[in-house]
Amino acid sequence: MSYPLQLSSPGLAFESSKTRTTKKAHHFPTLCCSSLQHPSLQEKPDNEVILLERYGNGTAKRYTLDDAVQLQGFLEKNGSENHSFEDSRLSEAGLSWLPDILKDFILPAGFPGSVSDDYLQYMVLQFPTNITGWICHTLVTSSLLKAVGAGSFTGTAAAASAAAIRWVSKDGIGSLGRLFIGGRFGDLFDDDPKQWRMYADFIGSAGSIFDLTTQVYPAYFLPLASLGNLTKAVARGLKDPSFRVIQNHFAVSGNLGEVAAKEEVWEVGAQLLGLALGILILDTPGLVKSFPLLTSTWMSMRLLHLWLRYQSLSVLRFDTINLKRARILIKSHILQSRVLGCVDCNQDENILSWETFTRPRIIFGVPLEEMIGGERSVAKVYLCLPHL
Repeated sequence: MSYPLQLSSPGLAFESSKTRTTKKAHHFPTLCCSSLQHPSLQEKPDNEVILLERYGNGTAKRYTLDDAVQLQGFLEKNGSENHSFEDSRLSEAGLSWLPDILKDFILPAGFPGSVSDDYLQYMVLQFPTNITGWICHTLVTSSLLKAVGAGSFTGTAAAASAAAIRWVSKDGIGSLGRLFIGGRFGDLFDDDPKQWRMYADFIGSAGSIFDLTTQVYPAYFLPLASLGNLTKAVARGLKDPSFRVIQNHFAVSGNLGEVAAKEEVWEVGAQLLGLALGILILDTPGLVKSFPLLTSTWMSMRLLHLWLRYQSLSVLRFDTINLKRARILIKSHILQSRVLGCVDCNQDENILSWETFTRPRIIFGVPLEEMIGGERSVAKVYLCLPHL
């Protein structure tokens, strides 16, 4: 997992580096070690610290340059009082026994320094709360199925229980999608919420196709419904975090709670109106019995839904700079010698483009040893900066 990288440099490092780079201008051999494990390899007093890297997991690395123009890296797992304090908070939380891969999956990057002090306590209590809630959901589902004729309390209750198990299993398999998205891709949404909110609707549309096909293949209800729920759960895992970022963007006065509450008013109003219209459409003679007509009606509504979603996301005006908007600003500055404003920059942003396939690709937080890891990269730097 990648960690947030903070780069800092002492004030005198720039002068010393300029005088030393004139001695040799080819390749910086890098020596990496741990200053805690090898005290004899700590930097000498006459070696200037030219760069200090701090990582979100509490470790730090110091880079020094000696008289032979050899770059040395010293890893410090407890390099400062702040890191020791964060480690102590992690130990006090009782999570030191967890494997790092599991911590990275269930906790935010940089934990515990990246969240408030009450975050872990809230999540630990929220987990059994959600468990009991889903137990109640299972019991209620069984009662609903009995009420509509799938068994009764006095008759074939086993049939209702079997139907409830199939129905709840469908929901449980679908929840795996949200678990995977939240644990594996939780750091994607802050940078580009418009893109992932749009992708969520695309994926949700694919999940609805599985639900439609259950009418044609009722014998495969469980696998089809499970695939549909899994796909829609992935979409929800993308939608909810993205919309939280959008809500936070709206709350310019720190009124996030009020913004979320008013959004619920809009959503419930749209839900009631949509359900009413949907019932009217279902009452159309022959619609329910004709699968092609039902599918074409759904397709028309879905395409309209996706178009409206794209239009709503296009009007958002973020005043922060992500990689997409950074490229737009740089391109405008180089080709047109002007700096775009917030409105123009957001209008030029392509919501659907995926960062992975955008060229040139920019990666933030790359360690220094990866940046100068080969003679070819160092040679290119010196060609671009011949005055060094």
